[in-house]
Amino acid sequence: MDVLAPYWRDDAAAAQLAASVASYALEVPRAAIVAKDRGCSRTAFARQIAMYLCHTGFELSLARVAIAFGRDRSTVAHACHAIEDRREEDRFDLWLGTLEAMLRTAPAPGAPVGAGL
Repeated sequence: MDVLAPYWRDDAAAAQLAASVASYALEVPRAAIVAKDRGCSRTAFARQIAMYLCHTGFELSLARVAIAFGRDRSTVAHACHAIEDRREEDRFDLWLGTLEAMLRTAPAPGAPVGAGL
């Protein structure tokens, strides 16, 4: 039995939410971000943002993010390092911090509707 199996549904929901946030912020179709092919550089960058947000905003391991996005763990690690390196740019850091804050305030995947109200 796969150790990560109980998390697949929640991780997939987290990936979809992170992809939706990246889609909105970068004006790239969500379907392109979660597609199996790489796509153009703009789409690949949006996917890197989504994977980074999934890792930092939902505190998922790189392995869980990789499974949720249908990618290899090393691909997710590369994406997270690339985005983290850009955080030295003040405007980029502020922009990304805003996206992270949005995800951190979102209800947890699988949480009952109205929880915490």
